[in-house]
This record gives sequence, C-alpha cells and structure tokens, in this order.
Amino acid sequence: MHISRLMRAALAAALFACVPAAGSAALWVGVGVTIAPPLIPVYVQPPCPVVNYIWEPGYWAWGPGGYYWVPGTWVAAPAAGLYWTPGYWGWVSGAYYWYPGYWGPAVGFYGGINYGFGYFGVGYVGGGWYGNVFRYNTAITNVNITVIHNTYINKTVINQNISNHVSYNGGHGGVHATPTGSQIAARKAGGSLTSEQRYHQQISGQDHNHLATVNHGHPNTMAVAHPYSSTHQPPHFTPVTNADKVQAAHYVAPPPAHKPPL
Repeated sequence: MHISRLMRAALAAALFACVPAAGSAALWVGVGVTIAPPLIPVYVQPPCPVVNYIWEPGYWAWGPGGYYWVPGTWVAAPAAGLYWTPGYWGWVSGAYYWYPGYWGPAVGFYGGINYGFGYFGVGYVGGGWYGNVFRYNTAITNVNITVIHNTYINKTVINQNISNHVSYNGGHGGVHATPTGSQIAARKAGGSLTSEQRYHQQISGQDHNHLATVNHGHPNTMAVAHPYSSTHQPPHFTPVTNADKVQAAHYVAPPPAHKPPL
C-alpha cells in the first residue's frame, strides 16, 4: 500500500516524539508494559549489501498498537569505528521497559539477549573495524564475497550461538544478566539511532501486519537488506487500527515512581 507524503510526515512526527534525539542514548524510553515481548524469531540474515554496513538485529518494540517486530537490517554507522549495541527489554517493578540501542566504540550491554548473527548475549563476533574498514566474519555473517572482500573466517565462535531466544532481561523466564559499571557509563555516553534507523522503526510500528497480536510472534517480514524508507515500504502495508490501540492500552503500566535503572 502506498503511503502518502502527509501520512509519512505524521508518522515521522509521532516517532520523533517518543525516540530520544541523536547525540546521546537514553537509559530507557517509553511506557512500561505489563506483558512480556515474544521470543526472538529465527530467521535468515540477508547478505550485506554495502561495504562497511553494520547489522542491526531485529527486535520487538512497543507502539500504540502493542508489540511490533522491527525487521533486522543493514545500516550505515554514523562514523567509522562505531559499533551498534542492540536495545533490550528489562523487567523493573512490575513492568517491562525498553532500553534503546546505541552507537559507540565497542559493543556494550544488551541484556544478555541472544539476537543471533554475532550478537549472542555478550559482545559481538560478526566482524570488526580495522581502521576505516569493517571486516566481516563469514562464519557468522552473510556476505556476498564477490561484492565485499573485507572478510575473514573464525569458526570457533559458532558454539556461542545458544538456542535461548527469550527477548527480555529479568522477570519470570527472562535472561538474568547484569551490566558492569563501565557498561552503564558506555550506555550513557552512546549515540542514539540514526535517522534511517528511526524511520525503519517508525514504519514497522505503523504496520498492522508487524504487530505481535497479528503475526503471533512470527512476522512475515523478519529481515530486510535495506531499512524501510520513503521508497522502500513494508509489503501489503496496512495501518494499525483503533481496535489494535484499544487492546494494547490494557497492558500499559502506570508511570513508575522512579525511573527504572539500567
């Protein structure tokens, strides 16, 4: 479905109202949710389309329609040498809160969540920067070596790809991992989503088909080579309905007395 220019502008305004501005990553953002996000689905990573692009694994976000899937995608880093630390859901005082991902000189704490593709809960083993060039570990990362030549193979890290796909930290059934002091400091200093990442997230949240209540934890589009944009929209886009919003509102927690810790 084609999205009009007016609708795109309205959606963008809604997104920027709830996503922290570029320059620093918020420790947490948005409302608390009383139900846990679904499991991280198992899917195939599309091949890296552009040299030096970084993999942003897919994740469950929360919007007016409830939990929705943001497809994994390849994105440009804000600058050479920066890595992407994925966001995660954390259980605090009776609700789940979202701790956004951020850009920094190293991959920091992301709740111990196994996002796959090198993000197995701690650190990142899918590749690394060597000066201004990103080299990809082809034992982990899907790369078309006829297009991208900066590669290496390290098969010893494959054993880290554990089968646990729980998507939240703490609470009943959640992953239990705790950040170090340096990881807390890194998150405070990290850079937030780029404009293309924000738009990708925004469009995902406005599509009825991306909602967990619709796809039951198994999205039709789990990953895309390029982020959603004004010229690259979700297939069969259908706007989130008022009924979706009414249903989701039942699971929004009251505002916390104190901001949730990292």
